[in-house]
Amino acid sequence: MVTIVGLENYKVYATHGAYDFEKNKSQPFVFSIWATLANEEIGDKLENTLNYADLQDAVENVVVNSDPVNLMETLCSNLVSELNSNLLINEIKIRVEKPNAPLPKEGGLAIVEHHWTRV
Repeated sequence: MVTIVGLENYKVYATHGAYDFEKNKSQPFVFSIWATLANEEIGDKLENTLNYADLQDAVENVVVNSDPVNLMETLCSNLVSELNSNLLINEIKIRVEKPNAPLPKEGGLAIVEHHWTRV
């Protein structure tokens, strides 16, 4: 049996981006995070699983309350570093969307997906 705990479409505002103007004004980032648990025996105990609030806290710590970074890929890597110390987690999948990314043509949604597996 595989258990996946997730948080989808969690929107925060932050000042990340490759261009200087992106670091001067907050813009939305939308995170979806799924964590595959190592523990098959949860037994109706919160301490045997991952609390959804921990996923929100990780996004707040890494994205909202940290220094600006250039790339969404860096945000994903930093989120993995924040979460992978929890030994209950075997795998992490992160999707970050940047709805207002400065694209050269109209239309499209900038996304990055990142997968991590404990070895």
